[in-house]
Amino acid sequence: MPDSLFDTANLTRDLIIASVRSTIVDVPTVRRHKLSQTSVTAQSYVIVQVRLANGVEGVGEAATLGGPRWSEESVEAMKANIDAYLAPAITGQCAGRFEAIGLRLDQAAKRNNAAKAAIETALFDAVGKTVGLPAAALLGGAVRDRIPVLWTLASGDTAQEVEEAERKLEARLHRTFKVKIGAQAPDADMARMRHLARALEGRAELIADANQAWDETIAARCLPQLAEMGVRLVEQPVPAWNIGAMARLRARPGTPPLLADECVFDAHDMLAVAAAAAADAVSLKLVKHAGLLGVRKVAAVAEAAGIGLYGGCLLESSIGAAAHLQVFATFRALDWGCEHFGPQILTDDLATEPLHFENFHVHLPAGPGIGVVLDPDKLRRYARS
Repeated sequence: MPDSLFDTANLTRDLIIASVRSTIVDVPTVRRHKLSQTSVTAQSYVIVQVRLANGVEGVGEAATLGGPRWSEESVEAMKANIDAYLAPAITGQCAGRFEAIGLRLDQAAKRNNAAKAAIETALFDAVGKTVGLPAAALLGGAVRDRIPVLWTLASGDTAQEVEEAERKLEARLHRTFKVKIGAQAPDADMARMRHLARALEGRAELIADANQAWDETIAARCLPQLAEMGVRLVEQPVPAWNIGAMARLRARPGTPPLLADECVFDAHDMLAVAAAAAADAVSLKLVKHAGLLGVRKVAAVAEAAGIGLYGGCLLESSIGAAAHLQVFATFRALDWGCEHFGPQILTDDLATEPLHFENFHVHLPAGPGIGVVLDPDKLRRYARS
């Protein structure tokens, strides 16, 4: 009997990586999505297609927000590094040897976490399709088939945001709303948050995301105000480098729970945040953690430190969102739910069957691999020339 699923000679031959292809796509959004440092009216992705020796194709996706403003990677850089360095490093290797592939990718290029995540997702998708199992099964098995999902309010227009939230509540799609703040002056942000809190009181919960916009002094003034409004969680109020400020703010009376995002890209970052007692929860993203295995490694450190897990997103299509759900479904506890509403904010999706949202939850797709299929017509339609 073979030691593992991937040790049989025939399966190993089937899983040899024959080719890796990357494509940049730009998909319009239904409204402007405004962050503290940028805003977008179209979402850009790199789609990675990995073809195996058996003819099976796996697909992965890497997202960014407005170019290299959220992290150092842009879709243009991702594609260039995939084509020139990452793809040649793994072509001819066995797709099922995920850790060995990860080592080769790390040797070929430093960081480039989003590009590596798209490749690794495509590998899990291809291997899962080959053996007839969902990616979650290859990661230990799912413990849930649906996850509570929030919606982000990010137009900056309070009246529009209240109307948008009302529609989501009426359709029973979302009852937790994350509000992007930090683009305006702090007093204007607090006024906007108070208006939303009053309008949705008793019917919805709010999370605030400052996207690193404040310094420690401003955060110390604003965080208690947010707590008084009933805001459940505040994401990355200060710059990523300032873990000390996060810890000091968290220790102050009246501070709501803090969510670490940009300050945690790998398990070492997570360990530093845990050691400093700087966060109550961590936002997990494939593009930050270099793939599904990286997400699990960061989550393991957080769990060991008693830090909650939150499923973060970068407005992925159903392709990228499905990959996130595959790994999120394997966590024993995901107390803060997830924010993979991305497919709903696009004017069109990239999957033949988009993800299913119902009763304030997003459902784990049931098919093999990541569970969704790339629509080739949509890929051609939105591909950047």
